Amino acid sequence: MPTDFRSLSSDTGSWLRAQPALTGVAPSIDLSELPVDPVPLFLDWIRHAAAVGVAEPHAATLATVDGDGIPDARTLILKNVDERGWAFAGARSSRKGSQLASAPAGALNFWWQPLVRAVRVRGRVQEAGESESAADLAGRSAVARAGIAPGDWALWRLVPTRVEFWQGAADRDHTRIVYRRTEAAWDLTVAGAAAGTETTVGEREHA
Repeated sequence: MPTDFRSLSSDTGSWLRAQPALTGVAPSIDLSELPVDPVPLFLDWIRHAAAVGVAEPHAATLATVDGDGIPDARTLILKNVDERGWAFAGARSSRKGSQLASAPAGALNFWWQPLVRAVRVRGRVQEAGESESAADLAGRSAVARAGIAPGDWALWRLVPTRVEFWQGAADRDHTRIVYRRTEAAWDLTVAGAAAGTETTVGEREHA
């Protein structure tokens, strides 16, 4: 018998809608003393996620685009975060590496389900120097280094132009803390349940 794809689609859609969502427990948020740039807040959120037992809180989805402008994505491990950006690594010869070589921009998405929290980071991507890339490769286990050709390993940094901290709410009045980079400062906007309404905090100087 021919497959009735319309019936399958309807059944799948109904099944998906029946799945529970936003099932975690969101922590309280103190919006009175948000940092001037997003790095300290990110470190606070990811360390809190690790402290309460969120599995692999340093795993993130990296999105890039190919030469035709078609998006691509994969899950990887965050290597570091500091004032220079969000660092990740991989082979230059990989699809990720070739896409970053031709279109050096990307977006990272972190999702910590038990806390109903997500962080989105987008911006330009810069390759680190050879010494940093070599140090990252040396820090991997012998098994993880196996098969990597000399000079093929690279460390990249996503230098953010926008960082959004998202915390879900059962009533869908989600809280968004958004940092947008300007020439000399971070422009900060807070919206959602925790803020009561959308609030533009204004520009905060960054280094």
